[in-house]
Amino acid sequence: MEKEFEVLDKTGRKIYLTKERLKHILKHPHTSSNIETIKEVLKNPHIIRKHEINENSRYYYGHFKNRDPLERYLLILVRYLNNKGFIITAFFTNRIIGE
Repeated sequence: MEKEFEVLDKTGRKIYLTKERLKHILKHPHTSSNIETIKEVLKNPHIIRKHEINENSRYYYGHFKNRDPLERYLLILVRYLNNKGFIITAFFTNRIIGE
């Protein structure tokens, strides 16, 4: 499991992205040039929401008011294990979900 990057989130927890998950993320539209944006959203999210089903997962959202209305939010799904987070996916969306 080779890491692409690791950052400290707003709460001080380590979150990392693997090269395998990066390949998955780059398949989503408009995410190819947003690796730095992903890092920034983790460090300073607009909002963090709990996953509805998995209590060890969180949705991190960045808000981008100048983007197309269907892509205003960058959603980053992070799962925690032993107090360390890893990114599952990231993509742009038009709504905020989670609790």
